[in-house]
Amino acid sequence: MTTIFKRNPTSFLPSYSHNAVLQLIIASGVGYIAFLFTAVCFQAFGHFRFTDAVNLIRPYIALPSKESFLSHPWTVLTYGWSHYGFWEWASNMIWLYCFGGIVQMLIGYRQIIPMFIYSLVAGGIFYMLAQWIPGVREVSSATYVLGAQSGVTALAVAALSLSPKYRLYFSPTFSIPLPLLAGIFAALMLLRINMELPALMMVAGGGLMGFLYIRMLRSGYKPGDWMYAIQERIDRIFAPSEKAVWNHNKRRGEVLNRRYEPKQGISQRRIDELLDKILQKGYESLTKEEKDILMRASGENG
Repeated sequence: MTTIFKRNPTSFLPSYSHNAVLQLIIASGVGYIAFLFTAVCFQAFGHFRFTDAVNLIRPYIALPSKESFLSHPWTVLTYGWSHYGFWEWASNMIWLYCFGGIVQMLIGYRQIIPMFIYSLVAGGIFYMLAQWIPGVREVSSATYVLGAQSGVTALAVAALSLSPKYRLYFSPTFSIPLPLLAGIFAALMLLRINMELPALMMVAGGGLMGFLYIRMLRSGYKPGDWMYAIQERIDRIFAPSEKAVWNHNKRRGEVLNRRYEPKQGISQRRIDELLDKILQKGYESLTKEEKDILMRASGENG
């Protein structure tokens, strides 16, 4: 895709249910707060120092060394939903908003969260595999990795793959081309990870997943649809479907129609109006006069 895109500063912002970028930012914020809150609870009720409480919780959610991974394999997913510090979280969320907003506008909100999750898993796997490369400095057993870097990198690569000529407009007269923005992000990311190979491989794994995800979409395959299919199935369990409600109302209407046959000169149109009112608002919404009309029509009063 080579078309030049630009975002209108006054463009309509989607609602929360259709804004996967906002959902990810909130979920990441909740994860970060939950991490700190749990540490504070351990400090308050377990009489730990705060740093000791953090060290106690961290092995269960952060990427560990290769020796500890087999006992905590779920960390390839959980590490990306929390951060060590506020500024680390805030900077990741700013980049997530920039790149995620572009991708969401181009391919829709339903692809953002699956891409983010896949990239976390890919980044976590690459991080673990990098520790087995001969000559790589061994990761200390006390070293743990938290942060959404691989997920944000995936969105940056996806945005570049979709529209390399995109320009991000901060005002009607000032804009930044996407490649320059991605270059700044990459430079800051390399400084943050200090060029450590396992961390570098983690980010590369996330970026590779972002690229492959876009290639799969262009091939007609939507790798994230199964996640929303599960969500919709769960929603149907707890909320009646429109078809079920329609069938219920239809059966109820048939019963009411059989009960209230037109009698005593009352028109069928008037009865239909009252039956529709019952279906929409319930029997108690009828006035006394309307109830009397239905009673007369059913022949119960004469």
